[in-house]
Amino acid sequence: MFIVQRAGAVLVAVFLLVFGILGFAGGLDYFSTDGQRILGLSSNGLLSTISVIVALVLLAAAARSPRVVSTVMIVIGSLFLVSALVNLAVLRTSVNLLAFEFENVVFSVVVGLLLLTLGAYGRISGHLPPDSPYARPRTEDDEDVDLTSEMPSGPAEVAAEQAMRDAEVAVVQHVATEDQRRRVAAMAGLHSRAERRRRWMSFDTGPRGPAVRR
Repeated sequence: MFIVQRAGAVLVAVFLLVFGILGFAGGLDYFSTDGQRILGLSSNGLLSTISVIVALVLLAAAARSPRVVSTVMIVIGSLFLVSALVNLAVLRTSVNLLAFEFENVVFSVVVGLLLLTLGAYGRISGHLPPDSPYARPRTEDDEDVDLTSEMPSGPAEVAAEQAMRDAEVAVVQHVATEDQRRRVAAMAGLHSRAERRRRWMSFDTGPRGPAVRR
């Protein structure tokens, strides 16, 4: 996943870097609204400068962690799409500061979507693999909450689950027996229902023998 993102960032960066350098070599006017053709796209000095800066940012991000390159690609991809919309609105006007032509707009849309897709690849998902750099590390609380292990299995655990609920209700209503209060107190601090159930059942198998239920 990181290889795909890094390769995409580097490829886009190389094209933008070459595009910008060729613009500088061509001696383009910095703020000309009538750009000259560079690699099939219209450009001026300002666009060449921005292209080089963006290329360097992408290269720097590609050398960092997966999270960094992903975030940078998503941000820059979004900016490319915004740039496409803004410059489409000012084509052939006096405020076309980047000397955009329609080909530049198409290029910005394609590159923007490419960066967004690659940046989000393996990150924006509800089922990230455990080894994904974007997956939230599992905590002890997460491990406790296992729906399969939380469910009672067998008649004994089902009966214990019902007795636990009765005891908890009785304690709240101040009508619990001494045995119920002792068991509920012993379960205090246990977050997992399965652990609480095991603690409850341990009273039935302990040295005191079967407990008297209410």
